Amino acid sequence: MRIPILKQIDAYRLHLIKSGILSFGTTLVWVAMMIYQVQVVGMTPLQLVLAGTALEITIFLFEIPTGIVADVYSRKLSAAIGYSIVGLSYILQGLIPAFGAILAGHFLWGVGYTFTSGAYDAWLVDELGQDRAPNAFLRGAQVDRAAGIFGILASVALGSIMLAMPIVIGGIIIIGLAVYMALFMPENGFAPAPTEDRSTFGKMKTTLSEGIRVIRGQPVLISILAVGFFYGLFSEGWDRLWQAHFLRTFGLGENMDVPVIVIFGAFDIIGMVLGIIITEIVRRRVNTTNPRQVAGALVIMTLLMVVSLFLFGLAPVLAVALIAFFVFTQSREQIVPIMQIWSNQHIASHVRATVLSLQSQSDAIGQIAGGPPVGMIGNWSLRAAFIASGLMLTPALAILQRSKRHEPTVVPAEAETI
Repeated sequence: MRIPILKQIDAYRLHLIKSGILSFGTTLVWVAMMIYQVQVVGMTPLQLVLAGTALEITIFLFEIPTGIVADVYSRKLSAAIGYSIVGLSYILQGLIPAFGAILAGHFLWGVGYTFTSGAYDAWLVDELGQDRAPNAFLRGAQVDRAAGIFGILASVALGSIMLAMPIVIGGIIIIGLAVYMALFMPENGFAPAPTEDRSTFGKMKTTLSEGIRVIRGQPVLISILAVGFFYGLFSEGWDRLWQAHFLRTFGLGENMDVPVIVIFGAFDIIGMVLGIIITEIVRRRVNTTNPRQVAGALVIMTLLMVVSLFLFGLAPVLAVALIAFFVFTQSREQIVPIMQIWSNQHIASHVRATVLSLQSQSDAIGQIAGGPPVGMIGNWSLRAAFIASGLMLTPALAILQRSKRHEPTVVPAEAETI
C-alpha cells in the first residue's frame, strides 16, 4: 500500500519540519502530564510506575512486528500510522481523567511508538544516505530543542488555565503531523517487498531472521543491543524520581510564590538552550562518518551520565544537585542522535528498521527490569535510588569503551548500501 504524495519535499527539510512540530507537540503534553496525573487523576506512586511498566511491556511486545512491517511494506506508512496513534493516546488521557484511561493511553502510546521507532530513522538514512544522515540527526536535535522552548512556554500558559488543555492540544498537533507526513513524505530510497511476498507472514519471518543473522554476525551490533539494555535499565528510575528528589530532598518550591510547573518549565528552557549550543559543538567536533569517533563520543557522554547520577544522589545542597542535573540531562540528550548515527553505520538497509526495533526492544527490557527495583529503593531513600541507577549504567561504559577499540575509521560497506 502506497500513500500518494501530493508534492515531494526534500527528506532533509521534512525531517527538520517533523522534528520541530513533534517536539512542540510532545513538549506541550509532557510539561503538564506528570502534574496532571498526580493532581487531576490522583494517581499514587505505584500507579505512576505501573503506567510506565505498561508502556514498556507494550513496546517489548510490539517492537518487532511493527519494525518488520516497516521493512516489508513501507516506512512512510509505518511512521504515519505511529504518530497518529501516539497523538490519539494523548487525547484519550487528557479527555478522561481516570487511571484506566491513563493505562489505555499508555498502551496506545506504546503501540504508536513502535511503529515509528525503527521505521523513521531507517527511512531518513535510506533517503539521505550515510553521508547526509548524521548531519540531519544532529540538526534535527537542534530544531527539536528550539521548538521545545516554545512548547514549554505554551504548555505552562495553557496548563495554568486547565492542566488537560496542553495534553489534548499536543495530541491534536501530533495527529496533524502524521497527516502531513502521509501526504508529503517522500519514499524514494526504499523498495518494499513484492506484492506476491506480502500475502503470508513468510516474508516477515524471513526479514526477522535476516535481522537476527546480521546482529549475530557483527559483534558491534550485539554491543549496541547490550548498551541499549543498560541505558534502559537505569532510565525508568531517573524519569520517575528526579522531580521527587528536588521536591522532597531539597524542598524545591517551598516558601516560593512561583508554581512548581513554572520552576520545572524554567529548567526545561535552560536545558533546551544548552542543548542547542552543545549539539552544535558536537556537530563540529565529532567526525560523524568515523565510527570510532562516534563511539568515542558515546563513551564520553556515558561517563558524564554515570558521574552526574552519583553526584545527583550525593549532592549536599540544591546548587550541586542542579549542576549534576544539567550535566546529566545534556549528556543524555546528546546520546540520542549520536546513538542513532552509530547504530545506522552498522546496519544494512533491507533490515535496518527491524534491527533498530530490536535495539528499542532491548531498551524496553532494561526499563521493565530496572524500574521496579529502583522504585523500591526510592521508597527507602531517593539518594540511594540515584546511586543505584549510576551503578546500573556503569556496564554500558565498559561495553562502549571495548567497542570503540575495535571500530573502523570508515563506515562498513554493507551499511552504505541504500
